[in-house]
Amino acid sequence: MSSECNLNNTAVPCDKENGEGWQQARLSVETTYADAPVVLRVNGVRAGTLGNFSASIGKAKSKKSFNVSAMAAAALCGDYVLAYEVELPADRQTVLYVDTEQSRTDCQNQMRRILRLAGQSPDTDNPLLVFLSLRQFTPEERIAIIDAAMESLPDIGLVIIDGVRDLLHDINNPTEATTVISLLMKWTDLYQFHLHTVLHQNKSDENARGHLGTELANKAETVMLVEKDKTDADNSVVRPAYTRAAEFPPFAFRIVGDSIAVPEIVGGYNFDEPKTGRPAVGKFDAYSSVTEEQHRQALGIIFADRSKEYGYSDFRQAVRSAYGQILGRSVGENHVSGIIQCLKNKRVVTQEGDRKGKPYRFNPDFVW
Repeated sequence: MSSECNLNNTAVPCDKENGEGWQQARLSVETTYADAPVVLRVNGVRAGTLGNFSASIGKAKSKKSFNVSAMAAAALCGDYVLAYEVELPADRQTVLYVDTEQSRTDCQNQMRRILRLAGQSPDTDNPLLVFLSLRQFTPEERIAIIDAAMESLPDIGLVIIDGVRDLLHDINNPTEATTVISLLMKWTDLYQFHLHTVLHQNKSDENARGHLGTELANKAETVMLVEKDKTDADNSVVRPAYTRAAEFPPFAFRIVGDSIAVPEIVGGYNFDEPKTGRPAVGKFDAYSSVTEEQHRQALGIIFADRSKEYGYSDFRQAVRSAYGQILGRSVGENHVSGIIQCLKNKRVVTQEGDRKGKPYRFNPDFVW
């Protein structure tokens, strides 16, 4: 049995369960339900799972699109990009990127940015990146196009909608907002991918814009706040705004490059202290909390055999063990992620080659 959802009094196709559908929603304590696989991590901390959605919010020109370009790139290359790790299942490797705001030329630049961040040619299409430019369409048409793409691409693992506000007419209309958020929940549950979307903040406060923002904050698995540094406008900071799991450590990035500008981690950044809750203990930073000599000692343990290559999990374990030995304390998952990102930024370790899951190798020519 099918029906329609109304968006601003306009019919939008929307499947509904038949009269027996309630049985599919019924739970039992005698059934084992599998945990949703984690596919998105920020600085090593869970931020997104299959069958759920997350969001980025921020004021205009805070570099939100640059931020999500790194997320898409991490999915394509299966490696750390900026502070993101995206591990998609083998049968769900496609990234669907939807832009509702920018011109086709700007969208093409974003596409090239993603490919460059993924270590791929910015002038050659990757069939695993499907990019839709929907600026010229109405909200109803955008929804229909996105829905058709999802139905036609069975191997989607990550969807990014840059501009969810453009899926409705009035961002303050409760009915429209509820309809769009329900669509996000329906899509993620039906197709079992992770969806990340982008929304502006209010100009006058820190809340996500409109009734849509309220619904988004209530339903999203994780909401990230992207904001410009108050003292250095060249830097943007990404922090957890709302999360169902543990909060990820914030990170800062800046934009570098000319023809195809890309985001780059700002090492040693001094973050403002949290406004509430946690004590003001010194935060671990792989650039400033570990000396060059300590890095070199740990690397001497990890790469005692200079020709050794590591897979992802083995390298994380080797870093955890070696740095724990040198620092004289346990090294948590977040710290391991930060150390690896630092070593890659410094070109101490490299991952070369075209295949996904490239091995980690020591670069003897690095300059600290």
